[in-house]
Amino acid sequence: MDVSEVRQLFPALGRRVYGKPLVYFDNAATVQRPQQVMDEWLRMTSGCNANIHRAVHILAEEATSAYEQARDSVAKFINAPDRSSIIFTSGVTASINLVAFSFGEAFVSENDEVIVTEEEHHSNIVPWQMMCRRKKAVMKVLPVDENGRLKVELLEGMLTDRTRIVAVTHISNVLGIVNPVKDIVSVCHRHNVPVLVDGAQGVVHCKVDVRDLGCDFYAFSGHKIYAATGTGVLYGKKSLLDAMPPYMGGGEMVGTVKFSGTTYAPLPQKFEAGTQNIAGVATLTPALALAEKLNSDSALGEYSDSVRDFLLDYFMSDGRIRLYGIPEKEKTCLDCGAESGEKIPLFSFSVKGVHHEDLALLLDKMGVAVRSGQMCAEPLMDRYGVTGMLRASLAPYNTMEEAEYFVKCLDKAIKMLG
Repeated sequence: MDVSEVRQLFPALGRRVYGKPLVYFDNAATVQRPQQVMDEWLRMTSGCNANIHRAVHILAEEATSAYEQARDSVAKFINAPDRSSIIFTSGVTASINLVAFSFGEAFVSENDEVIVTEEEHHSNIVPWQMMCRRKKAVMKVLPVDENGRLKVELLEGMLTDRTRIVAVTHISNVLGIVNPVKDIVSVCHRHNVPVLVDGAQGVVHCKVDVRDLGCDFYAFSGHKIYAATGTGVLYGKKSLLDAMPPYMGGGEMVGTVKFSGTTYAPLPQKFEAGTQNIAGVATLTPALALAEKLNSDSALGEYSDSVRDFLLDYFMSDGRIRLYGIPEKEKTCLDCGAESGEKIPLFSFSVKGVHHEDLALLLDKMGVAVRSGQMCAEPLMDRYGVTGMLRASLAPYNTMEEAEYFVKCLDKAIKMLG
């Protein structure tokens, strides 16, 4: 497929805003939705709207089949060893909160330690802080260097016999640098410490194989990889999931319920209490099929590489701009060939003397959608001494023409505000 064919799959890309063609560069927040995903959501909502696992009529059977097919699709996409290790949630935030609570209840005691990194999204900081307060545990932070790379060489010295878990992002939503997750897992496992990986960006830009990575938990959101919003995945090793108590109680997650006591359903139902986002989860199947197709297209990958390289060269060469997250190698990983140290097509930056939100507002009026603010990573903003940044993040449907137009608009906005 060439990029024009890809764009035809996404109706929103044909919009005009303020009389100008939409240039959507906010893909790290959420990608646009392809027609086949919307078709599946409509089919589920209009044709087989029923609750799953609970009835024998045809609508319930069809809804259950689509929901469970999505579980198989996810397990295959990330090479999970067992479909029962795939838990559906509302997104990465819910997945991490589940682990922080349930793992904390099972394995964390007073004065135990949790390690996170300085570049984490709030969703991989706050749940661990809450757990530490509840369990009277201690949080430790692995720092990031000036170029946006984790100081992994410090990790081994931070691990102690009280360390219970390490939580790390696969790719920072601010810095866009692929972290050496496999190396981090190896170091931690030498000390018998499990690792949770926030894969919100990683699952989009890297070929994720949880067996190869060796991680104990991997979490991602459907809406960042073409599926519906309100859908998420938690992969966990069965031995840990079996040992963890449920996060929520209610219907679906029970074995037997007596006033004298309750037993719980086996995995994965143990962690899927109540009525799930059935229609939304079903969209994971066409979404992941599309992601697989796009990621395996070498010609499309080479084109996306060229767009990414054009923007990287621009940001690195313009003296007015400070880019956060400097790659070790000047190549992208849109073709799923990511290695640690590489940069995805995500560019967070600031312009001296110009407020990031003012730039975003001017770009919006020119038809360019970008993200401004703290990107839900306030500690990282503090690390670099800024109150916020501007972020441009691309997907396989973005074009060189859009990148060139963005550069012209950004230059114009800087000159207007400078």
